[in-house]
Amino acid sequence: MQTTFPRLLLKHAAERPQAPALREKEYGIWQTWSWARAAEDVRLMSCGLAALGFQPGHNLAIIGDNRPHLYLAFLVAQSLRGVPVPMYQDAVASEMAFVLEDAEIQFAFAENQEQVDKLLELRESVPSLQHIIFDDPRGLRNYKHEGLISVERLFELGREYERAHPAFYKDSVEQGQPTDVSVILYTSGTTGRPKGVCQTHASFINSARGGVEVDGLNPEDNIISYLPPAWVGDHLFSIAQWLVAGFTINCPESAGTVTIDLREIGPSYYFAPPRVFESMLTSVSIRMEDAARPKRWLYQKFMALARRCGAEILDGHQVPLTDRLLYALGNVLVYGPLRNVLGLSRIRVAYTAGAAIGPDLFRFYRSIGINLKQLYGQTETCAYVCIQKNGRVKLNSVGEAAPGIEIKIADNGEVLVRGVSVLKEYYKRPDATAEVMDAEGYFHTGDAGVIDHDGHLHIIDRAKDVGKLSSGAIFAPNYIENKLKFFPQIKEAVCFGHGRDQVCVFINIDFEAVGNWAERQALPYGGYVDLAAKQQVLDMVTDCVQRVNADLAAEEGMSDTQIARFLILHKELDPDDDELTRTRKVRRGFIAEKYAVLIDALYAGRSEQFIETQVKFEDGRTGTVSATLQIRDAKRYPAVAVAA
Repeated sequence: MQTTFPRLLLKHAAERPQAPALREKEYGIWQTWSWARAAEDVRLMSCGLAALGFQPGHNLAIIGDNRPHLYLAFLVAQSLRGVPVPMYQDAVASEMAFVLEDAEIQFAFAENQEQVDKLLELRESVPSLQHIIFDDPRGLRNYKHEGLISVERLFELGREYERAHPAFYKDSVEQGQPTDVSVILYTSGTTGRPKGVCQTHASFINSARGGVEVDGLNPEDNIISYLPPAWVGDHLFSIAQWLVAGFTINCPESAGTVTIDLREIGPSYYFAPPRVFESMLTSVSIRMEDAARPKRWLYQKFMALARRCGAEILDGHQVPLTDRLLYALGNVLVYGPLRNVLGLSRIRVAYTAGAAIGPDLFRFYRSIGINLKQLYGQTETCAYVCIQKNGRVKLNSVGEAAPGIEIKIADNGEVLVRGVSVLKEYYKRPDATAEVMDAEGYFHTGDAGVIDHDGHLHIIDRAKDVGKLSSGAIFAPNYIENKLKFFPQIKEAVCFGHGRDQVCVFINIDFEAVGNWAERQALPYGGYVDLAAKQQVLDMVTDCVQRVNADLAAEEGMSDTQIARFLILHKELDPDDDELTRTRKVRRGFIAEKYAVLIDALYAGRSEQFIETQVKFEDGRTGTVSATLQIRDAKRYPAVAVAA
């Protein structure tokens, strides 16, 4: 049955009025919105926005952290046949300006003073922005700017408008069509200016239904919503699947309390990009390094067992009885307590998406009994192309075609997608739409991949990133980077090698993990730059790089892509410096251009290189950071013959 998001909200409110729809932790106490209250808030906010002049076809900018009223603002815009346009809450004002202008924003919904200040700053350059509604009044009491109102005032306007137009809201919702654009999500802009992806109610609802059916999601499930609402993954899980399945979404008190709130909620369903799972593993590694010797021994022994048979037990495969009994003991002594520490003790299914996850990291979570699966997709496909079904999870694949999706591989190796999740168009960009959609209705993903005999898709890398060494060997940088990032000491890596005779790498250390290690070694340091330059840290990273090389030497076709040389960057790669997207994807081309002098030094055989780099602070100020970086050679290994 075709429907819209506002109609789904009203359906839940009619069938389960007192069931919990949203929770928010405020001042240490969880506040609950029932489905009836959520529907009432949306109705009144919709009427209030209509009173301010919001019309069908208007776009509503939404910016802030995960809050109930912010999620409800999506439904408010949709109820009025307008379109929500979420924006990254950590974006600086100049980044926001492009989206506000491109989407022709007249109305904006802002979480707090921080976001209001950014919007007010942009008013001169974006004159179309007339109305700003804010949720959190703290710090805004004395603001007297024209068009700035609180959400409480919006409720008052809504009540007045509803009394004058009692049938307005119902009529407006009924006029909405499944083919209407339900959201505009801007791409991360890895290779250029972001593009507004127009997705319909039908595309997101059908995508959500596919995931709900595969994993048996139901109203009893709980999730924690902490990822940027502007990211397609959060929109799929915290909006679309929430309204399709009717489960409860929980908004943490702040970004700093997510881990605590995660343990309190004990979600049954969890979603996070690979970087979050990498950070969790890093924190576990730090804790175990600080643990007593007997505890470390116990952990190492049972983790070796888990790596051998844990994932197989999770998938219901045959495992020797002895291993099964030992694993049960490990579940009591190690795996269960570990899941509890991570806040994942009640997890029935967990997903990661947004970037490729390394097989080693993937295996770690599945080996300790967490049903972690990969979801493959893009903003243009509602983050919904492939899904991994229980019992059919392969560590090196992204799963099979999701329900309602067709996949084929083009002659050049590119993954093509057709089906329920594919975008309607790019906003005001028919030229860009024509570039990615072919005459048969297939969306060109830009990813290179292969489909195996079981129908599982294997993503090699971004098609534009896959290259060849001068020797002719295939070079897939993301594959090597993921291997490096499995080590808790390495936070980010950027590989180079296309058209060259060897592979070289930039590395970011994980400041927390390496700092903890340095403190245990009584190694003094004065910050990231100082720590990254320590010879002991270089030695430790060298060992990680050489272990990756040993792995590559044992993999068919990968031996020639072993890392020859590397350096540790003097600063962390940062979205504010345009080195990463807001979803923390590496902007490889930009980095190569920005740090060309370092790439030249790596390939020229130099042992060190001075560099000075401009950095941007959160408040908009700029500064510089400089260092003389040490360049290390890495040991490479002969190729290991693979048994037939």
